[in-house]
Amino acid sequence: MLAVTPSSTRLVLILSGFPRRSETFALNEALALQASGLLAAIFATKPGDNTPPHPDARHLLPHVRYLPAGTPYEQARFLAQALAHIPVTGIHAYFAHLPAQVAELAAEMLAVPFGFSVHARDARKISTQELQRRARAAQCVVACNRDVAEELAGSNTAVSLLPHGVDTSRFLPQPFPPVHPLQLLAVGRLVEKKGFDVLLTAVSRLSHSFHLRIVGEGPQREYLTNLIHSLGLSRQVTLCGSKTHADLPDFYAAAHIVVVPSVVDSTGDRDGLPNVVLEAMACGRPVVASRVGAIPSAVIHNKTGYLVPSGVPEALANQLNNLATQPNAWIRMGTYGRWYVEQQFSLKQCTDRFCEHLRTAYAPRVEDTAVFPKPLPRKTV
Repeated sequence: MLAVTPSSTRLVLILSGFPRRSETFALNEALALQASGLLAAIFATKPGDNTPPHPDARHLLPHVRYLPAGTPYEQARFLAQALAHIPVTGIHAYFAHLPAQVAELAAEMLAVPFGFSVHARDARKISTQELQRRARAAQCVVACNRDVAEELAGSNTAVSLLPHGVDTSRFLPQPFPPVHPLQLLAVGRLVEKKGFDVLLTAVSRLSHSFHLRIVGEGPQREYLTNLIHSLGLSRQVTLCGSKTHADLPDFYAAAHIVVVPSVVDSTGDRDGLPNVVLEAMACGRPVVASRVGAIPSAVIHNKTGYLVPSGVPEALANQLNNLATQPNAWIRMGTYGRWYVEQQFSLKQCTDRFCEHLRTAYAPRVEDTAVFPKPLPRKTV
């Protein structure tokens, strides 16, 4: 067995659009890799989503270089040329689609291994055959939940299950607000798979006075606005727009219950384990969520919250009605949820595990006699 020298691991990280407010997990893990001294360089395949980023993104932004627009091969060649004089031991990408394709091509040009982290939708942006081939070619494949890991089941590749964590020092339990009216919170991009139309239909059937805040932005805003009006919910529902980590703790503190009504959308896409689930639990709030994707790995029925069938407004409304009159249950579930997050999903625990895994996976062999700069292959027709 070849000996390795973990302390000399030097990685290139390829991100997708950066910064993106919805990809907190990638930001947290990139920051941890940087702090651990493992990063030689950071590249992004395109700019971010043009919204103010989370505050911590400022630590990475000065170090991120953007690949010029072009084909995957052209981006990979640019990357390889940029790295030709920088000794690196591996290239790791977020996510399985374009970033991993660029990583694989550039790694071949530089004669170093590559790997990727697969999250949720990215696994479905390429064919199953290509996903499995790419996994077999990779040195390191990381899945953040069992649901997406199953997408790689036929690849005969060792997939490492390393969940994302939540910053339990930023998201802290606060006292519940007064019990009336019922305060509901949902957080996520305004896209089909988040199931916010199901939520609106459900709350229109509640028998208790309530106020629902939906935090997020996206292409379904107009559709949801019209639905709010048609259901007569204009006074009870507020679309709050997108918020950063500087704002979100206050929204959790103002809520009694956090609702995660995710669905499988018309393309087959679905959530893995959304950030909102762990953030709500870290803040000591019970979560009522759909039984879809990897959500049940954190939302334990009748312990940290309740699970309901996906896409069924009646079931969601019934569960919210039942929980609305049980403030003691809010406290019980919120307390257990906070404890569970501290045990299983604390950010430091998760990022330490992630960094150590990549440190070992991409550690150079003692026999490695790589010479820099490395020759770049000519493009073949």
